[in-house]
Amino acid sequence: MLKAGSVKFQYMVLAIAAAGCLAGCNTKYTIGGTVTGLTGSGLVLEDNSGDTLTVTANGAFTFSTGIANGDDYSVTVSTQPTDPTQTCTVHNGSGTIDKAAISNVVVTCTQPGQFAYVVNQSSNDISVYAIDQTSGFLSPVAGSPFLSTGTTPVAIAVDPNGQFAYVANFASNNLSVYSIDSATGALTALGDTVATDVGPIAVTIDPSDTYLFVANQTANDVSAYSIGAGTGVLTPLSPATIATGRGPSALTMDPGGNYLYVANFTDADVSVFSIGAVTDTTTGATTAAFSSIAGSPFGTGAGAISIAVDPTGTYAYVADETADAVSAFSISASGGTLTPLAGSPFTTVSTSQALAIDPAGAHLYVANATSANDVATYAITPSTGALTLGGTVTAEGLPASVAIDPAGTFAYVGNYNSGNVSVYSIDAATGLLTPVKGSPFPARGEPRAIAVH
Repeated sequence: MLKAGSVKFQYMVLAIAAAGCLAGCNTKYTIGGTVTGLTGSGLVLEDNSGDTLTVTANGAFTFSTGIANGDDYSVTVSTQPTDPTQTCTVHNGSGTIDKAAISNVVVTCTQPGQFAYVVNQSSNDISVYAIDQTSGFLSPVAGSPFLSTGTTPVAIAVDPNGQFAYVANFASNNLSVYSIDSATGALTALGDTVATDVGPIAVTIDPSDTYLFVANQTANDVSAYSIGAGTGVLTPLSPATIATGRGPSALTMDPGGNYLYVANFTDADVSVFSIGAVTDTTTGATTAAFSSIAGSPFGTGAGAISIAVDPTGTYAYVADETADAVSAFSISASGGTLTPLAGSPFTTVSTSQALAIDPAGAHLYVANATSANDVATYAITPSTGALTLGGTVTAEGLPASVAIDPAGTFAYVGNYNSGNVSVYSIDAATGLLTPVKGSPFPARGEPRAIAVH
């Protein structure tokens, strides 16, 4: 029998430890994720400035070389796509391996907007325009406007790959689903509408094109769905709804798809949920898992009606309609927590109604929806997130929505009372807006929301 203090015992312990290390210490963990929006060719990703991967299509990717536990990884874009020229950005791209493969890297590719989609609330249809990428001029596509398959359409989202459009119908409590003709932008309704909870008012899609969320203003919750790859078919998750505060009116996600932010109008706050994945050990099926983060909800000014997160996931801004202000927050990199910025809330020119941030994260645009009838440009201080008013430009009656071209060249504003869309060119240096020739462009009854892709 070996004694604990004997030399032979010590050698045996070392041998056992070495065997365990051989079994686990040499394990390599893969690095991968999802690419969306890719239409060009030549995209090359790189991990740790060594392992390269050419990506030719949207969907999942995995680097061939694994990374040892405890080592760092860093995914970057080595070569941007061409034909057409695109800009691809990486999110969740760096970290340290902790005994698990990495599968949540998100690579998002964009190009100048080709089409603008405007939902018209009272006429129950969707106006679709082709965008002149040089002038910003809008031309109705053949067949526009397209009839909504629900009643009172109020919100729209286009998936990151530009294949499908989803329209929230407030009065009929459902979603209309359309396929998009990539050449013409025309919409084709796909099957029956998809049920939501009561009062769907806003819709968003996660950056990996995996999940879709709908804010239900009357039911005080969010409906959650998985998106069928290549089909656009929506399947309710389990559970199918997530409870929020009272009067959820807007929602968005961080660029990495890690957190869902919901602005609650009645409660004047923001609910924040982390988004993870759970794998069934029996079936192997993976489903989404949601949990309210510590500290949620986070207070805003009165009438939280719109929310935007900057492209780096560093700052969040909330339009406080009743308070005539914008609440501004920093976002915790590790937990999604919101912390009010110094100087927040920032007073707006008039009632703040809708927000959008340019792709560079340099400017915030605020549609003011009362007597001002204008759009304000605020410079975002990179180091602090503070807002500085740069100027305003006149819109038409009741500007209720604003969207920015993916290239950051043009801004599009839906004028609810005027039944038209104002289009502005964006000064690359100052962010200030100038109406384009021909603006405003006719829409239909009460244009409520805009998506540009």
